[in-house]
Amino acid sequence: MTQKSMGTTTVLVTGAGSGIGRVWAEGFAREGATVFAADIVPDGIEALRAFGVKPLLTDVADASAVEAMIEAAVSKSGRLDVLFNNAGLGFGRRIEDAPAGVFESHVAVHLFGTVNGMRCAIPHMRDQGYGRIINTISRHAEADAPGHSAYAAAKAAIWTASRTAAREVEDADILINMLIPGPTNTGIWGRDMPNLQAPEVTWPTARMLATLPADGPSGKVFWNEKEYAMFAPEHVG
Repeated sequence: MTQKSMGTTTVLVTGAGSGIGRVWAEGFAREGATVFAADIVPDGIEALRAFGVKPLLTDVADASAVEAMIEAAVSKSGRLDVLFNNAGLGFGRRIEDAPAGVFESHVAVHLFGTVNGMRCAIPHMRDQGYGRIINTISRHAEADAPGHSAYAAAKAAIWTASRTAAREVEDADILINMLIPGPTNTGIWGRDMPNLQAPEVTWPTARMLATLPADGPSGKVFWNEKEYAMFAPEHVG
């Protein structure tokens, strides 16, 4: 499969103020793409202006804000070729200790942010005849680690929603895939985790999925540039 150049491509990355999202935004900007960086915290995305990246202050848990984000990118660049639904945060609470609404708010950021991103982007991608959507998930979807219930539930739901959406756009040159970053030192853990990999390690997989040709995979999960079979027996015991 031959990957396309990024020179005339418009890319939108959510959760781009720090961590892997920021690395991806910087990477695509260096390759000449028109890049929009969305985040709920302004400082990180404003700093990306130095790379020519256009910031979009967005709360992805708000459906109307996601719609406005997509419309802003399209109106400013004329198209939207690649969407990374990446915004997220850590959970770190046992279910019994989670105040009412906290689980739901967490799911809203991860799952509803992703679903609304797809819902708003796909019509534009159909109109232009091209689109690539990459949704960030996690192996926590397969696991039962205490304190990660909302995070795991949201990522598992993103897996099935993404696979279904991929089937629904099979009639168009729109590919929807998922990316597992792996254990990465990012701000969602609330502290520095130097024992984990640097966010830059995830860049090759992000670029690969953003530049897949028309005959590329869709509805699949990738980790370290290779397909990963979610919920395989050897993973979940």
